[in-house]
Amino acid sequence: MARTRSARAHEKVLRVAAELFAERGIEGTSMDAIAEGSTVSKATIYKHWADKDALLLDVLEEIHGLKTRPTFDSGDIRNDIIAVLAYRPEKDVELRNRITPHFLGYSARHSEFGDLWRKRVMEPPRRELSHLLRQAIRSGELEPMDLEMALAQLLGPIFYWHLLLRRSQESPRPVANAVVDTFWRAFGRKRRM
Repeated sequence: MARTRSARAHEKVLRVAAELFAERGIEGTSMDAIAEGSTVSKATIYKHWADKDALLLDVLEEIHGLKTRPTFDSGDIRNDIIAVLAYRPEKDVELRNRITPHFLGYSARHSEFGDLWRKRVMEPPRRELSHLLRQAIRSGELEPMDLEMALAQLLGPIFYWHLLLRRSQESPRPVANAVVDTFWRAFGRKRRM
């Protein structure tokens, strides 16, 4: 099925906006520049997005693969937790690496946007991990625990690896394996037997 003209314009604006945000930063990118770069009128852009923050959220959702996020339900809870932590769409890796410092700084300076970003981009993996941890506790694989602390212990090293070590070009699978191995040694039921 052929894409409509509106769908093509939507995709073009997302692509151009992502490149401009990555190159110039969020505050350094105007809606005029996005319109000019995408050759889509500002009126058309505003039909799709209420403002630049709404456009930025869609860009982030797109480059983080949230519109096509897989289901993590293989029947092996431990491996599903690793898969959630290691998930990263293979497309747009370089673009994600360039835009991430900009949107993190922007979200720190604009708390309303930061709240929306956390709900839209960070909540899906947080929700998936919470569900998997509850399953592991119910099945007896893991000790009962404070879920918020457990999420911090699982997600913290992944953020450290991506953001502070800047190793986003490498596969996240080995670090996710190591994090879950350590977590399972600390909280797995079998450790006490």
